Amino acid sequence: MTSDPYGGFRPRSPSGLFPSGPPARPTYREPHPVSGAGVALGGAGAAAWLLLFGLLGTSVRTYAWWTIVAGGLAWLVALLLVRHGDRGVGAGIAIVTGGGWSIAAVIVVARWATNGDWPLW
Repeated sequence: MTSDPYGGFRPRSPSGLFPSGPPARPTYREPHPVSGAGVALGGAGAAAWLLLFGLLGTSVRTYAWWTIVAGGLAWLVALLLVRHGDRGVGAGIAIVTGGGWSIAAVIVVARWATNGDWPLW
């Protein structure tokens, strides 16, 4: 007769429904996680940037061109930040820049609709 080390009780092998050990794959962390504060700071900075450039415009035409140039520069910075820096700040810059361009587009179209003359040329 052989002695049973488990005292007559045999533990069952786990079914896999409830994990009992470490995961089979390693878990990776994002090097630059997006935070709400970063998005808010990027948005506030982009809003101030677009406001300063928009105030340089003396007419609808110059306001629209200053906004287009400032937005293009802001998007270049956003692309650099998303690639090599804080992704949250880059996302905030991109979101607010898109909104600023939309506002400029609405103003240009409203002027075009009322005067019948395309204001950008």
